[in-house]
Amino acid sequence: MDRFDNSPETALNWHNEGKPTALATVVETWGSAPRRVGAQLVIAGDGRIEGSVSGGCVEGAVIVEALEAIDEGEARLLEFGVSDEDAFAVGLACGGTIRVLVEPVGSVLPEPMLRDLVEARARREPVAYEVNIETGHRALRRNAYRDRLRMDRSGFEEDGQTFVAVHNPPLRLMVVGAVHIAQALVPMARIAGYDPAIIDPRDAFASNARFPGETILTDWPDEAVAKLGMDSRTAVVLLTHDPKLDDPALESALKAGVFYIGALGSTRTHAKRVARMKDAGFSDEQISQIHGPIGLDIGAADPSEIAVAILAQMTAVLRGKA
Repeated sequence: MDRFDNSPETALNWHNEGKPTALATVVETWGSAPRRVGAQLVIAGDGRIEGSVSGGCVEGAVIVEALEAIDEGEARLLEFGVSDEDAFAVGLACGGTIRVLVEPVGSVLPEPMLRDLVEARARREPVAYEVNIETGHRALRRNAYRDRLRMDRSGFEEDGQTFVAVHNPPLRLMVVGAVHIAQALVPMARIAGYDPAIIDPRDAFASNARFPGETILTDWPDEAVAKLGMDSRTAVVLLTHDPKLDDPALESALKAGVFYIGALGSTRTHAKRVARMKDAGFSDEQISQIHGPIGLDIGAADPSEIAVAILAQMTAVLRGKA
């Protein structure tokens, strides 16, 4: 799904409040469609909406169809594109086409299943919602669609009938070292959809003045990451140059199976880091997860450029491009 939205939670809340509700989900796109597959819009029977399936292009038409679907208690599969005069008029004029699945809650999407999904999301448990658009069969799948979950990619299976919506926990970023690079990286990461936290026991670095409004932990790094918790949707960036600070967090990250670990330092510094991790009992496969020197090689020089290189590498790893 696009970043992390609260559409399932909103749909469940509105349904529990007695409002007739439907979830609209982008299930397929071609061309210049403005939202990713998996993007969702919640529609209440009184016309209230939350979320988006097209950035505003076809929301009006989807709302009308959703209200009719709620009244009829049936799902609808909609398609909008340049051949559709209404869609053309509201902005899909550059070859963009989208298909949207509308599912009324209760009559089509079972309330217990939606509640189970919401509870899984609250536990930061990756889960896939599966629906066969021909038969109407629906299910929540755990420990399945691992590649889709890893790539964070919703879409149709090869049969062209089974749509899988990936529900991953929000992305998190733990930055060890409240240095200049972190000051540039944290706001960039927040824009990219990460929930960042800065970890540094040095009060002179880890201050609200340097990181206004951000989560700052001044515990020792291994204690800090234990408080925050790590999982497969976590990125860890080590920026202190000091093994006493970096290594405790690094060892925790290697054990936790985070999706990205990056460590600042030269090739020589990284070779020493690798040797320390071997001495600590980590395998070559585990150690190979560490990106060091950190960031894509774009010739970055100043802290802001290095932050761009780091975020780009995080994105490449997340999307399976590195």
